[in-house]
Amino acid sequence: MRVLILAALTLAGLLGVASAQEPPVLQTLDYANTRYSELAQIDAGNVSRLKVAWTFSTGVLRGHEGAPIVVGNRMFVHTPFPNLVYALDLDQDGKILWRYAPRQDAGVIAVMCCDTVSRGLAYADGRLFLQLADTTVVALDPETGRVLWSVRNGDPAKGETNTATVLPVHGKLIVGIAGGEYGARCHVTAYDQASGQRLWRAYATGPDADMLVDPEKTTELGRPIGRDSSLKSWEGDQWRIGGGCSWGWFSYDPDLNLVYYGTGNPATWNPAQRPGDNRWTMAIIARDPDTGMARWVYQMTPHDQWDYDGVNEMILTEQVIDGRPRRVLTHFDRNGFGYTLDRATGEVLVAEKFDPSVNWARRIDLDRASPGYGRPVVDKRYAPGEADEEEVTKNICPGALGAKNQQPAAYSPVTRLFYVPTNHMCMDYEAFRVSYTPGQPYVGATLTLHPPEGSDRTGAFIAWDGARGQIAWTIPEPFSVWSGALATAGNVVFYGTLEGYLKAVDARDGHELYRFKTPSGIVGNVTTYQHDGRQYVAVLSGIGGWAGIGLAAGLTDPADGSGAVGGYAALSQYTAPGGQLTVFALPE
Repeated sequence: MRVLILAALTLAGLLGVASAQEPPVLQTLDYANTRYSELAQIDAGNVSRLKVAWTFSTGVLRGHEGAPIVVGNRMFVHTPFPNLVYALDLDQDGKILWRYAPRQDAGVIAVMCCDTVSRGLAYADGRLFLQLADTTVVALDPETGRVLWSVRNGDPAKGETNTATVLPVHGKLIVGIAGGEYGARCHVTAYDQASGQRLWRAYATGPDADMLVDPEKTTELGRPIGRDSSLKSWEGDQWRIGGGCSWGWFSYDPDLNLVYYGTGNPATWNPAQRPGDNRWTMAIIARDPDTGMARWVYQMTPHDQWDYDGVNEMILTEQVIDGRPRRVLTHFDRNGFGYTLDRATGEVLVAEKFDPSVNWARRIDLDRASPGYGRPVVDKRYAPGEADEEEVTKNICPGALGAKNQQPAAYSPVTRLFYVPTNHMCMDYEAFRVSYTPGQPYVGATLTLHPPEGSDRTGAFIAWDGARGQIAWTIPEPFSVWSGALATAGNVVFYGTLEGYLKAVDARDGHELYRFKTPSGIVGNVTTYQHDGRQYVAVLSGIGGWAGIGLAAGLTDPADGSGAVGGYAALSQYTAPGGQLTVFALPE
């Protein structure tokens, strides 16, 4: 039951005439997070004829993640901090109808971990929704840009910020938060869409009541998690500054009435300072959106030693696994494993490496009779916790930014393949002792990022068979692919590159069909829409994000950006900052 963006494009009349039957318009195109469009006017046979239809400058320089959304005859475009929103008239090649310019304290920039990005807006029931960098959640009137309500979701003075989009479901707005690098104790919260009233909040760590888990009914791998499952996995009160932030993506299964999301790294990055599994950081969580109660959890990277945040998207599909049809969740984790889980129970069905360089773990234990079922089999040679503090552990793959970061994959029900933007990057890791001070970095590690030994590239775009856990085909890229993918019914897959190319490839075999160089590196997510019977493709360019933080923030020390400045130093030869929307169409 995907809710496609295409359905939202058929809305009639004024935006203000909303009904409860209107589907939401989401960054992920549908609740299942497939990033698949049924539009097929642009197909593998004609995509090479694409031309620029119009462009729009956002006037903001930092990294432009996310994508514009379209409702009726209006496009809504967002920016990084200061989180401007523009309403553009599609009947007049993007004429500005209104702009929203929130007031935020610029001090929040200093506590944003990895650039001042925003992953965009959502629309539901006649309202636009976003969460600002300073954690303010806002509802806007799409006709005028007027603020309908706003509420503060966190405290930047404690290092709590936001980069993520939001999920409207069942009259509620589900939002996460960032701040794990500052020792925030993170949570997911539901607000009433009409009023902004807080309805429930579920923490990633701490007592059962705070986490909204039932020790007997909430399960991991089919077994009850038991009382105080989080508290027992931390030393003392470390869970109070334990991280576990959910700054990535949310998906929703309306049949099971479950929202799915991932939690991030434990704080600090120095594993010696927090013995134990550090639950429920680095986990996939399935929750009832009405009550907030967790149905099941699964921790992918217990006692994380590498900063492999588990926040990447959960893609909901139906697959045949071992000859049996299953409703599954597929997740490409930063730790380099592609997971396929039964989305009703959280049972792990498939877990295989989607980048050949991954070495921190040999495999995921899938023997249901094993006491280590579901856990990674760690290679201690690449575990910083095995070394002394201030001793460097070298050639860990992937690096801290993961074999894939937040940039969302896509899925085509036609080819039954997942299309995954990936990083091909390793690291040297040195942990050191750090003290917690509210609002100050609580990291405790320095890293150097570099390609795997014997390689000079840092990225690839792959097609993945989720049922078998195998790569179907690979497109090597010189730099990490930090752009979200888009698959269409025209058998075309789109993605962007850090150098600034929009690329279109054949969904079946990956051969390139089209490329266009936009003004700046692309870390945004490609999207498509239909207006007046014509299909368009749109993408935000504007270098930034973790990979492009050096260019976006003007950093020069190779160690800055947790090693990203040095790891992507060559990028400055290919692109420069600048936010722009580029819209493409076939010639009329």
